[in-house]
Amino acid sequence: MSFYTSLNGLKNAQTDLGVIAHNIANAETNGFKKGNTQFADIVVNSASSNPRLAQGLGARVEAITQNFSLGPIEQTGSALDIAISGDGFFAMRAPDGSTLYTRNGAFDTDGAGFINDGSDNRLQVFPTDATGTVTSMTPIDAQIPPFNGAGAEYAGVSVTDNGLVVATYADGSQTNIGTVALARFVSPTGLKQVGSSNWESTGISGAATFGLPNQGAYGSLMSGALERSNVDIAEELVGLITAQRNFQANAKAIDTATQISQAIMNLRT
Repeated sequence: MSFYTSLNGLKNAQTDLGVIAHNIANAETNGFKKGNTQFADIVVNSASSNPRLAQGLGARVEAITQNFSLGPIEQTGSALDIAISGDGFFAMRAPDGSTLYTRNGAFDTDGAGFINDGSDNRLQVFPTDATGTVTSMTPIDAQIPPFNGAGAEYAGVSVTDNGLVVATYADGSQTNIGTVALARFVSPTGLKQVGSSNWESTGISGAATFGLPNQGAYGSLMSGALERSNVDIAEELVGLITAQRNFQANAKAIDTATQISQAIMNLRT
């Protein structure tokens, strides 16, 4: 029994090492949120057994949770680099029509003027009128027209802390493109990771609730800045050492159990 208990411990330590390695590998990934491995003990017990004689059978992985604490903010100077100072997520429409959520605000424009993340996922905004007032709470794709109504060519773009995307044209005029749509979740730790610092909603996370920047806990926006990974290398290295020691200890316990079993088999009557 001790052999299998320690074997479970080896597998758990291996899982912990994998999660820590993934965190370290993404220490420079914008918008990445680190994971933490949580374990639970396994106890053999029944209604008729003596609780003072209950025997443990080791541990199991209970969950790998995501830590959504705010990462460091880095100034970049690019107008379409946007960081969220709050709990909100950018909403992105994927090519297949599904909605993804991200904290990575490194955006750019494609040939058609759509603001995207470089993977053809388009930033979602709320439609606004000429005064900057939101006219609908249904998100749409953010698209910058290459020319304004007077035929002037697109010259640049800016994003206010309220999320208003404003395009400037060669004749000095400005056009409101929309207000950045932010999403929140009842349980963000229930979001499903899909790679590239993107998440999908699940039944655990609940459906997304959309809101405006500077509204409640959605957070304000910082143009010209990016949120870096919230991985702390020093903390991960300490966890790496701990996981390695756990692995070694369980391996030693297996070796000891093997030696005891060998000794029993070598007994002579």
